[in-house]
Amino acid sequence: MELKKYFETIKGTGVLATADKDGKVDVAVYSRPHFPEDGTIAFIMLERLTHHNLQSSPYATYLFIENGTGYKGKRLFLKKIREEQDTELLKSLRRRKYTNVKEEAKYLVFFSLEKELPLIGDGK
Repeated sequence: MELKKYFETIKGTGVLATADKDGKVDVAVYSRPHFPEDGTIAFIMLERLTHHNLQSSPYATYLFIENGTGYKGKRLFLKKIREEQDTELLKSLRRRKYTNVKEEAKYLVFFSLEKELPLIGDGK
């Protein structure tokens, strides 16, 4: 199943891991990725540690655990290729619409997929 279809149909929990220029790791819960038409993978981010880390180290790993019994899911190894701030595309991709929430800068961060592996094992 292609990734876009997979993430449209499978429910679960996602975690994005990044590291800063010194190799100090951060991990944060993230929603499902977006799949723009250009073939990239994108995440919406606030100006927090994950976004900060990506300014000095472009690599990230997204781990997705499917709901249900057992350990099913995916690991996506990513490389940041660009970002944009508070654009119309970002606004159109937002899945949640908030009201009465302090507006903060939001970034749409685009990645290339370096490698995809199942949650458990090496895919062989």
